[in-house]
Amino acid sequence: MSSVKLTPLALAILELLHERPMHPYEMTQLMRDRHITNRVPVKPGSLYHTVDRLLTAGHIAIVETQREGRRPERTVYALTEEGRDAFTDRAQVMLGTVAEEYPQYVSGLSTMDDLGRDVSLEQLRLRVMRLEGKVAEHEAILRRLETEGVPRIHWVDWCYTTARLRFELDWTRELIQDITTGRLPFSDEHPQPDLSLVPTESTEDRPDDRAS
Repeated sequence: MSSVKLTPLALAILELLHERPMHPYEMTQLMRDRHITNRVPVKPGSLYHTVDRLLTAGHIAIVETQREGRRPERTVYALTEEGRDAFTDRAQVMLGTVAEEYPQYVSGLSTMDDLGRDVSLEQLRLRVMRLEGKVAEHEAILRRLETEGVPRIHWVDWCYTTARLRFELDWTRELIQDITTGRLPFSDEHPQPDLSLVPTESTEDRPDDRAS
């Protein structure tokens, strides 16, 4: 069997097949219901392509083909032992390793002094407004998942994402406060030294270079 790189989408497919065999359409529906699409971009074309790659690699196997009425046949896939081992190895690395990630926000923060105070504040306030909307959306989904009785273990990743958004929102609000109060001055706001107060050396105070 050939090896296959376990992309986030491949890992999500193997994650679902840990529960039971299923066909790609069911995988897509479950990913949407559990909001796995929050961390993995899921498109039907890419999902079927990833399923084919996992099948070729021997990580999954066809167990049956279903047909309901005049609908097209649906192929049901199950996890193999090789797929289970590959999933476990990759999942352990992802869970326990602190990976180097490069979020755009961090790079944007480093440009504030170049953008200037007014532009930076304008963009930070815009970010706060968008974050407030995202947090409200995430919290509504969390309440719905809890109300529907979906086991929390299936959406603990969503809990993390929501907590991260809340932290970013609070941190950005504090950053705006630091800028507006002057606790975080920009380079052009630093007070310049008054050179008139610096004592100058007069010619009378200089030692006579000619003195022996």
